[in-house]
Amino acid sequence: MSAGDSTHLQLVSLLYRDHRDWLLGWLRKSLYSPERAEDLSQDTFVRLLARRDLDQTRAPRALLTTIAKGLLIDHFRRSALERTYLEELGQQPQSVQPSAEEQAMALDALREIDRLLGQLSSNARAAFLHNRLDGMGHVEIAERLGVSVSRVRQYLAQGLRQCYIALHGEPQ
Repeated sequence: MSAGDSTHLQLVSLLYRDHRDWLLGWLRKSLYSPERAEDLSQDTFVRLLARRDLDQTRAPRALLTTIAKGLLIDHFRRSALERTYLEELGQQPQSVQPSAEEQAMALDALREIDRLLGQLSSNARAAFLHNRLDGMGHVEIAERLGVSVSRVRQYLAQGLRQCYIALHGEPQ
């Protein structure tokens, strides 16, 4: 381990020691599950491990809050997606209901697609969702987003690529 890595780990440890309880309390106000708040608190500090600019942090609680808010948004988006999927399943006749294992696999695939679509630009994500969920055509999407039709095609290709990656892995 290099001296830089050791210093970085010491900074993360210091932030954890000084601010973990505060962050956990902050997350508990936003979540109904103390266990989920604990998980998101830990995830926040794991994200800090990947950052290399901690020595320049002047407002550690602001940094922790920013990271935790992003994780909260992801959590709520995934929960809404899961709820919607399960509600749709509940409206299907029992004879066509997938098994519990198939439901779990579908939810995992939806979560991965959601995560990968979250990596797209806001316009690319909006174009893809307008097309796939709202049934909008290229021209209509282009007008709504204020971009060219060819740009919409590029956005849709980006979205399809992310879905492919979610379901089949990175193309070789």
